[in-house]
Amino acid sequence: MNALPKKIAVLMGGPGSERDVSLATARGVAKALRSRGAEVFEIDVRDENFELPRDIDLAFLAIHGTFGEDGQVQQILENRGLPYTGDGVKESWTAFDKIESKKKFEAAGVTTPRWQVIGANEKPTLPVPLVIKAPRQGSTVGVYIIKEAGKLERALAEARKFDRQLLVEEFVPGRELTIGILGDQALPILEIIPKGGFYDFTNKYPFLNPQAGGGAEHVCPAKIEAKLTRQIQDLALRAYHSIGLQVYSRVDVLLPENAEPSVLEVNTIPGMTEASLLPEAAAAAGIKYDELCLRIIELSRARREGAK
Repeated sequence: MNALPKKIAVLMGGPGSERDVSLATARGVAKALRSRGAEVFEIDVRDENFELPRDIDLAFLAIHGTFGEDGQVQQILENRGLPYTGDGVKESWTAFDKIESKKKFEAAGVTTPRWQVIGANEKPTLPVPLVIKAPRQGSTVGVYIIKEAGKLERALAEARKFDRQLLVEEFVPGRELTIGILGDQALPILEIIPKGGFYDFTNKYPFLNPQAGGGAEHVCPAKIEAKLTRQIQDLALRAYHSIGLQVYSRVDVLLPENAEPSVLEVNTIPGMTEASLLPEAAAAAGIKYDELCLRIIELSRARREGAK
């Protein structure tokens, strides 16, 4: 284990819709890094003109969604010559853009729900039920599950407030799983079980708002037999590698009743509050919260050195 950087700025907040979760993530990370002896500065980022103290050794990115996960803050830090945690500009942008990541999944043969892209005046040709997603928003924003044809027009109008191009996906009912990845290690599978207990359309994906905690319980490791568990972990790793990721992420997967597991998306800066999904999965693998933070710093350093 290399020495921990001495002065670490934890970048938090951000202008996006996931600001509150980001502040909670940052508090957890800052506390963990201080407990290991680092000098930590919590920096509330509201736009690209954020200032950092002098002689910062590392920026630990804790901004979820827009600005944090889409390559913007990464590009600013690259321009300033400052090392940061997580993956690079291009990979972050690709993972954040739901259409671009779908293309990567497809090219790599990663199973994902059937999809199409529609422009400003186009209608979906996929049958209802379907999911409409604004492609470049944080996890909770601009996503609509359409159960009946009569509700399609309104959802399209709402989603188009975010983006002219939309991703349309078939709705796949199934068990909702998420797989944390650290470097090349897939963590134990975590299952998110809606409080209603069964998967009808009234249960929105808890994925879309995992931080709310309402409406779902977590089981980790998920009760899935060993062979299928390995298959799902392998699928998650393939999705992560298809985008070129090397550091860490959380891959959301659906497991239908009688069909292949299917990847929904990859989150490159997943929630890291003490109660979030990634730390919960790490704990199930015997990795304590502070160790998880250190591992992210180590893997980020290895990525930068590999890129030189």
